[in-house]
Amino acid sequence: MDKTVGFCIKMAPLFLVLGILPLALAGGHDYGEALSKSILFFEAQRSGYLPRNQRVQWRGNSGLNDGKISGVDLVGGYYDAGDNVKFGLPMAFTITMMSWSIIEYGRQMGSSGELGNVLDAIKWGTDYLIKAHPQPYVLYGEVGDGDTDHYCWQRPEDMTTSRAAYRIDPSHPGSDLAGETAAAMAAASIVFRRYNPAYSAELLKHAYQLFDFADKYRGKYDGSITVAQKYYRSVSGYADELLWAAAWLYKATNNQYYLNYLGKNGDALGGTGWGMTEFGWDVKYAGVQTLVAKLLMAGKGGGYTPVFEKYQEKAEFFMCSCLGKGTRNAQRTPGGLIFRQRWNNMQFVTSASFLLTVYSDYLSSAGKSLKCASGYVSPSELLSFAKSQVDYILGDNPRATSYMVGYGNNYPKQVHHRASSIVSYKVNPSFVSCRGGYATWFSRKSSDPNLLMGALVGGPDAYDNFADQRDNYEQTEPATYNNAPFLGILARLHGGHSGYNQLLPVELPSLKPIASQPIPARKPVGNPATANSIALEQKVTASWVFQGKTYYRYSTIVTNKSTKTLKDLKLSISKLYGPLWGLTKAGNSYFFPAWINSLPSGKSIEFVYIHSASPADVSVSSYSLV
Repeated sequence: MDKTVGFCIKMAPLFLVLGILPLALAGGHDYGEALSKSILFFEAQRSGYLPRNQRVQWRGNSGLNDGKISGVDLVGGYYDAGDNVKFGLPMAFTITMMSWSIIEYGRQMGSSGELGNVLDAIKWGTDYLIKAHPQPYVLYGEVGDGDTDHYCWQRPEDMTTSRAAYRIDPSHPGSDLAGETAAAMAAASIVFRRYNPAYSAELLKHAYQLFDFADKYRGKYDGSITVAQKYYRSVSGYADELLWAAAWLYKATNNQYYLNYLGKNGDALGGTGWGMTEFGWDVKYAGVQTLVAKLLMAGKGGGYTPVFEKYQEKAEFFMCSCLGKGTRNAQRTPGGLIFRQRWNNMQFVTSASFLLTVYSDYLSSAGKSLKCASGYVSPSELLSFAKSQVDYILGDNPRATSYMVGYGNNYPKQVHHRASSIVSYKVNPSFVSCRGGYATWFSRKSSDPNLLMGALVGGPDAYDNFADQRDNYEQTEPATYNNAPFLGILARLHGGHSGYNQLLPVELPSLKPIASQPIPARKPVGNPATANSIALEQKVTASWVFQGKTYYRYSTIVTNKSTKTLKDLKLSISKLYGPLWGLTKAGNSYFFPAWINSLPSGKSIEFVYIHSASPADVSVSSYSLV
């Protein structure tokens, strides 16, 4: 559990499909194994009544009266780290980052067989967050308190510490907490839109209300929930969470209000001004700047393009800093690990590596490179650096130590974690008292009786040194927000890229085969003379049912079959009843965006649209070959 965190100051366009090969960066590590184990850690952190499909069998039910003294059901959710407290701010950030991991790399998770487990992990958190938001302007942000919890060393199943619940409301605001929770709900709503539309709609309702609460009643949450100040103090304030929540709500709804909010408040709330060298549960600027940069690359800047370009400048400041190619660079250990602080440094490593990974894919999709103070950087270089951080964590470091529990042969055995360090109650149900736990279990110098599989611990110091000791909480305590962004990176490295355009609307895989056959795409109607020069291919890539209506996502590939360069392409599209991404519309015709004016021989472009009907009629109106 963090006590202090420094605040470091300082739809889609038309793309060429270049036949990108899958980039499964295989090497000395099994990223699929690491992904599977990393997900298991969340099951060890569960509070409440454990489900029948619980795989971490040494854990049991706990916190079954949470919220009772306040007259609200707060059973469930996650313990944040090695303690038995439920802190709302880092929990919500954990859910946001797990959701973002699926949004970007759900297809890779699906191919690995882990998508269902990650969905379960997200829903375990969002089910609790829904309970914690019983009224539009009331949000419970903590159950238990760090002081009484740290006085004791007990299994969650034996807790005798305070389970008081703490909340924010109009008289006791917490815009950072409400904003992050809104972001979590909005991001998760995108994930569940295909798999559980009704649940997705419920999450979105909460996200709307929470954003309104955060924006209308402004204030720092730790000024209202003061018991959180020693553990999760909001150093950066709430401005970054307001922008972060607006970005996720726009991504979830395509509602212009939230795009306007980002455009009109970028300067006042710091989105265009702060150049960051960290990203985490407290400081969200680099995250929102990355999301806005994606909007800009996807051609959604509109009238706010000059403002969003400032966001992108700061996003790229962060990327260059991590790479060591900027004007103010992130510190690294001699072994090459990003280093921000002694206490749980790993959280910054995984969060930064996730942003580098997605930004690499955004740039690849846009056909762009990163401009740093030291020169241009290719997308592959960003991904390569993120991979180096993952490999360090998994054992490629001066100590040859894996900082993921249970991965490799040399990993932490004395984790600063109450539940894993005390014998399972299923093995020995004898009550472990508050102070007795310290005397009997905390002080033991042997390995934990329970393997905390997949947990990412705090990690080494600035010189790559690490002491595997239970009382070394700065280095051996894990946290949910260490693992959450790691899921996405591992899925990407394990599953590769497969040439998917990261700037197009998200397309998540099905958990089970779709029962009904997709509607076959009609052949496009056009001038037969174009057949030898231009090929049009449409196909259904996804379908889902919402409020009794079936929606289809169509992908259309336009290929230049000629031996010359295709220019001045003009398309006619009729019987279109929903949004389209990837073309510029003028009147009743569709064209290349202004920044793409030709298509070389043999190359292709893709655009997508969504509606609840058969495929639209797409035809070529005119073109020229040069």
